[in-house]
Amino acid sequence: MISVGPSELIHLVGFLTGAMLYGMLLVMATRAAARPDAFALATGVLGLVWNLGELGALTIRAAGPPGLIPWVHALSFTSLGFLAAIVVHSVSPAPSDAARWRRRCQAAIPVMAYGCSVTAAVMHLSAAAAGAALPSSTGLTVLTAGLLAVIPLLIAFGRQQLNSARALWMAALAVVAVSALHLGTFHGTEEPWPVELVGHHASISLAFAILYQDYRFAFADLFLKQALALLVLVALVFGGFSMIEPLLGSTRGALQPPAVAILLAIWAATALVFPLCRRGVVRFVDRVVLARADYAALLTRLADDVQHDDTPEAILERVCAVLSPALTASSVNWQERASDALNDVTPQHVPVWTTEAPHYVLTVGPLAGGRRLLSDDIAMLERVAVIAARRIDAVRLAGERSERMVQEREMRALATEAELRALRAQLHPHFLFNALTTIGYLIQQAPSRALKTLVELTTLLRSVLRSEGDFTTLGRERDLIQCYLKIERERFEERLVFDLDVPDHLAHMAIPSLIVQPLVENAVKHGIATTRGGGTILVSARLDSELRVMVRNTGAPLGAGTATDGGIGLENVRRRLQHYYGSAASLDVARDDSGATVAALRLPTGDADDEDLQVIARSAAR
Repeated sequence: MISVGPSELIHLVGFLTGAMLYGMLLVMATRAAARPDAFALATGVLGLVWNLGELGALTIRAAGPPGLIPWVHALSFTSLGFLAAIVVHSVSPAPSDAARWRRRCQAAIPVMAYGCSVTAAVMHLSAAAAGAALPSSTGLTVLTAGLLAVIPLLIAFGRQQLNSARALWMAALAVVAVSALHLGTFHGTEEPWPVELVGHHASISLAFAILYQDYRFAFADLFLKQALALLVLVALVFGGFSMIEPLLGSTRGALQPPAVAILLAIWAATALVFPLCRRGVVRFVDRVVLARADYAALLTRLADDVQHDDTPEAILERVCAVLSPALTASSVNWQERASDALNDVTPQHVPVWTTEAPHYVLTVGPLAGGRRLLSDDIAMLERVAVIAARRIDAVRLAGERSERMVQEREMRALATEAELRALRAQLHPHFLFNALTTIGYLIQQAPSRALKTLVELTTLLRSVLRSEGDFTTLGRERDLIQCYLKIERERFEERLVFDLDVPDHLAHMAIPSLIVQPLVENAVKHGIATTRGGGTILVSARLDSELRVMVRNTGAPLGAGTATDGGIGLENVRRRLQHYYGSAASLDVARDDSGATVAALRLPTGDADDEDLQVIARSAAR
């Protein structure tokens, strides 16, 4: 049985902490990949043996056979020596294609470290067999000197490596872990507790460095947060007690009721404040030590960014690009999944439940630094999946609406086209009926002129039936009107006088087919036919900023038994103008100063060399 003083308490806590850290390193190394890193495994095993061995020696000293203590110490210090050599080997520069002497020097670095460790191990075991003091001071001197000699070689041959900085401080920690043993004896002589702490527990700093370098997320989540929270709790307890200790009065060793009340108040305040302090510690570790992403800001930014993506693929690609650095994952991918396959998923597979198939799943690859998906990570992934699913649903809905609008627009265009064809079909029989009526009259009244009129009608019908598309040229429309008026003059004789003032340089202008002829027909029907004296019909065309075609007749005045905008012909013309040009074209029927009726047709047009205009003109001229 031994007395428990500050040194023993420090050793107990230190070795327990070291065993926990190296055990964590061993677990992380075995879980890291299908083929674990041999150096990480060896480091974890040797560090665990060192701390458990010294912890066992403490236990044996308290209650156990004293003869085992030297051998336990020898095994422990041997493990610590090889631990330093393993660390040096893991950070040594790999053999390169350099000169032979350089390759030999690079290969000599781990050989020197292992040679010193083997020499120190033999000396420790020999001292245990001879009953000498442990650890062997000569063995520690050889080991420390050899490791110090390795440092210049690491600097000379390892500075070109990507991990050169890591190699230097790892080797330095290994040297500190061994050379620090010279500061404390642990066996017999009572040293101050700082000396004992540095002398026997310097290897803890090595475990800290390795875990933070390679498995920082697991180290922080499993150990660092709890350790710092415990330190905060201890600081709260000791700080609170130190502040109230002068207020605690005692009588004959017993606390007075006020003192008990103060202690209970401090205890209650500590219990209330500690959860806040723990949350602060967790936030500090996540934001400062681990530099974890702020998930609230990430979700807000992602929800805004996906609004710029218009396809499910683009949305999912953006989500993967955001999640990969936020989770420090090697990759984040997406793929389509059937609905029944989304029910059987792991935390690394996050389903994206859209309203309709196809559904998707996000696959999170291996995480860096031994990181695991914690509850807040999983909650963030689920929220991201909801954001992606809702945006995909919105994109699909917008696409369906767009397709529906396109279909409706196509249906309206087809309906309008059918309506226009029906209007033109109304024009052709109407005109043909009037022409046949005229020929029938001529056959009865003047058979000799009927043949000439029939030839004119044949020419006219051939011109009408050859019309392809919705457009023709102004020149072709002029020729058609001329044939029509010749036929009508055979009917009305001297009562009908006409003149066509359409310049040849405007003959190539494109206009809707049969757009002027109904105006001429209307002038004959309501102007010439209804008055005994007949009249004159003048068809003219002018071009300034737009094309103006006017049909003027001096027959019956406007309003003499006829409506201004009545008749199938004028209504058809207006509807066709509205379809082709909208409000850019118009038809006005009015009386001029001399009392003649004028139908003014206004059409938008471009330059005569306009490519689109010429295409329309060529199409109509075929």
